Amino acid sequence: MADISGMRFAGSPDIDRSRLPDAHVRPRQERGSRYLYWPTPEGDSSGSPAHRRAFADIGHMDTNGLVRWVWEGVELPGTASDYHFLLQGAIKQLWSRRRPAPEGLQSVEVFAALDLGLIEAVPHAVAIDEADLTRGFARLASVEVWMKLLETEGALRDAVAVSRRAQRFGESYRRADLEAKVAALDAEGQ
Repeated sequence: MADISGMRFAGSPDIDRSRLPDAHVRPRQERGSRYLYWPTPEGDSSGSPAHRRAFADIGHMDTNGLVRWVWEGVELPGTASDYHFLLQGAIKQLWSRRRPAPEGLQSVEVFAALDLGLIEAVPHAVAIDEADLTRGFARLASVEVWMKLLETEGALRDAVAVSRRAQRFGESYRRADLEAKVAALDAEGQ
């Protein structure tokens, strides 16, 4: 993911990319096709190593294992949408575990920030029609969860900032109620 132009991502903490299986796998593209094919032990696949992580069954993983899975996954070759779905899937899983495993909430915030940064750098990764961005974007569950988390923590200004950044990807991220709460707090402080 660090190779994606416009991303501010220096790499995963405590992950040695060179030791990851599939880290050096490169796709091939058949002449005249826009699709990439990734070699696997079973034969070629249209799914990159990051894609295979994004769509794996993660429900059985403990929180630490899931977080490591994601950090390794963003170091593997893949497309921007592969990384988006990897991050978003982990965010949803960690959010669903927030009561029994609140330690995962820190990763929710980190992964959501990475995902929004990725989407800002490569909007077509979540576009309904990659060729025509005016047709809109897929629902960004990672952004919605992040805004809920920030609001729950009382970080209303941060939630408004995320909302404003995300509005580019759909009016549904505009949270007038959050903006009203911040305005009320500001009015109390005067």
